[in-house]
Amino acid sequence: MARSAWKRPGSPIGKKGPRKANPSYKRRSRQPWSTADVRMLRQLAKGNTPTGVMSIKLQRPIAAIRSKAHREGISLKPVNRSPYNRRTTRPRAAKQRR
Repeated sequence: MARSAWKRPGSPIGKKGPRKANPSYKRRSRQPWSTADVRMLRQLAKGNTPTGVMSIKLQRPIAAIRSKAHREGISLKPVNRSPYNRRTTRPRAAKQRR
């Protein structure tokens, strides 16, 4: 009889967190941030890079990137996105009654 999926070696079922199947980053929890890391974080935030891509490039979890950006005063909000309620509207053509 075959083993259950969660008992098979290497199965992502039952594992938690971002290291499920194939980790995109090495686990660097509790390692201090170097000045080069902070410089890279500032550069990526300036270029409107998504936090998921930042986590892969910096090899750190998304939560660590968000908290460090908050502590350093770096905004992760995209600069070039227009507000949701500002859509360009065309003037409506007047309906003609027959």
